[in-house]
Amino acid sequence: MTMRFFSDNAAPVCDAVMAALAKANHADDAYDGDALSTGLNHLFSELFEKEVEALWVTTGTAANALALAAICPSHNAIVCHRDAHIQNDECGAPEFFTAGAKLLLAEGEGAKLSPTTVNALLDATRTDVHMTQPAALSITQASEYGCVYTADEVAALGALCRERGLRFHMDGARFANAVVHLGCRPADISWRAGVDVLSFGFVKNGGLSAEALIFFDPALAVATRYRRKRSGHLMSKGRYQAAQLVAMVEDDLWLKNAAAANDGAARLGQAAASRLLHPVEANEVFLRLSAAEAKALRDQGFLFHDWGIGEARFVVSWNQPEAEIAALAEAFTRL
Repeated sequence: MTMRFFSDNAAPVCDAVMAALAKANHADDAYDGDALSTGLNHLFSELFEKEVEALWVTTGTAANALALAAICPSHNAIVCHRDAHIQNDECGAPEFFTAGAKLLLAEGEGAKLSPTTVNALLDATRTDVHMTQPAALSITQASEYGCVYTADEVAALGALCRERGLRFHMDGARFANAVVHLGCRPADISWRAGVDVLSFGFVKNGGLSAEALIFFDPALAVATRYRRKRSGHLMSKGRYQAAQLVAMVEDDLWLKNAAAANDGAARLGQAAASRLLHPVEANEVFLRLSAAEAKALRDQGFLFHDWGIGEARFVVSWNQPEAEIAALAEAFTRL
């Protein structure tokens, strides 16, 4: 039997999203003029306890790239972690959408940035015309190693951005998992902590083909609407994208799905014990595995990603069967 722990991107679409798509399958206005799309601002303003502009897009890469284009001119730079998704996994989309903005790479344990590491990079950047000047900071919540920024940690970076004149972007591909782990309100780790724009991930959490761009400064959304069209991400039947977002937010489905994934990962983390490379704070588990141990797990039917030499990543999806989680936890204890 094949048991998939290689990516939550491959997980099924949850039933509520499928039902919402069927319900939206009727004639309405085109592009983003339908009732569902025009209601997103109100929906997300209530969720974040602040007036926001909310736009649907089709992929996380598009969300990140459009967000960064809104806050960083082409002649400036974006500070991010060396292992950030926008650096290693988006095929240059941020540079493409910003028309050439440079990524400046900082360090940090668990793929998290801190004011210390960011300030060190900024202080090393001369202010003369020969060096690209930073205009934005981008962090990933949860990080590429499944580590969650606390509200205080985000706020410290937000304060740094205000002090240094940077705009603040959050890649929230697993924002739901972070909110569940912290038990906080969505506002606490976004605009209240200084974030200007959030790429709010839904596809990994049970969605089909829709992510949300949340602008806490609504003025930033104006030009983004044109960029979304120009880049080919304005779907002609946008109500199907909006329907997915509405279905996930209503009745807190986005939190319930994330909680199920987090709980499964926590159990795997307990079983992995001293093999863990990073704390398990979302739905990803990173651990040390020899080549022989990795082969043994694959021979038992477990699919996962190798993550460097002697390392592996396991991702628990929102609907991961209980039997598969139990089987993998038992396999970990037998290693």
